[in-house]
Amino acid sequence: MAHGDDSKEKVVFVGDSRVRRGNGFITPPDYTAYPGKSEAFIPNFLLKEWMVGVVVLVGILVLTLSEPAPLGFPANPAATVIPIPDWYFLFLYQYLKLPYASGDYIVLGTLGVTGVAFGALLLAPFLDTGPERRFYRRPIASSLMFLSLAAIVYLTNTAWTEYKHEMAETGQIPEDVQREEKAAENKAAGLPTTSAVKPKAIAIVDKDDPAMALYKQATCITCHAVDMKGSGSIPSLRGVGDSHDKAAILTIIKEGKGQMPPMVETAMGAGLTEQDIDELAGWLAKQKSGQ
Repeated sequence: MAHGDDSKEKVVFVGDSRVRRGNGFITPPDYTAYPGKSEAFIPNFLLKEWMVGVVVLVGILVLTLSEPAPLGFPANPAATVIPIPDWYFLFLYQYLKLPYASGDYIVLGTLGVTGVAFGALLLAPFLDTGPERRFYRRPIASSLMFLSLAAIVYLTNTAWTEYKHEMAETGQIPEDVQREEKAAENKAAGLPTTSAVKPKAIAIVDKDDPAMALYKQATCITCHAVDMKGSGSIPSLRGVGDSHDKAAILTIIKEGKGQMPPMVETAMGAGLTEQDIDELAGWLAKQKSGQ
């Protein structure tokens, strides 16, 4: 209020408190109105994302070609193997072994339980619509998260425990322990500790060597083949000199090893003398592997 000289009251407005009438929906300005702050999604922004993806893909491809993954030792068809997936799939592996996921309840386990689990995940965003972000104030989302984590931890631990029990009952050695032992043996022998770079067997020392004729004459050719590479569960004799000396090879020929019976009598029947067998063992000891 203000009082004038004429003692009449008048009203003085400070600012404008009146709400103006709207003009309806106003179309926002195009991104070109903000130079340097925005750009078109297609193709500008998407092209840059694609370029980054291509660079990452090329990097992974180069790494794969330069450092191939180790394949471990060759499979033994005569061995009893207990298959098991990698650790991050163990909970699914154990889930398939549960009673309600096999047998008469396979439909309930594969469709019922799985459908309820995935259905709960699909419905979680619609059931938990509050603005609260603290997990202890969001009972639905927090309960599903903790329940899922507990199930994954329990199933993973159960799968690994049962696997170790099965290995102990059958007397087998886990694959990771076998790889570590094999790597230690290769390191002690001066060989590569991984199969990523495999040693390349060089050619026979001398195909015209008289011992090659003895090898062809002996009955060992029926198992180890003419090229000495063996087949199936029969080991290759290429590079046998890396791990066996002449005395060790001669002992194997005379006493046998594994599925291989003593070959002295058989070799004698093939027309080989003790001197021939000794010469054959010395020739096999010269079979080395090169890089």
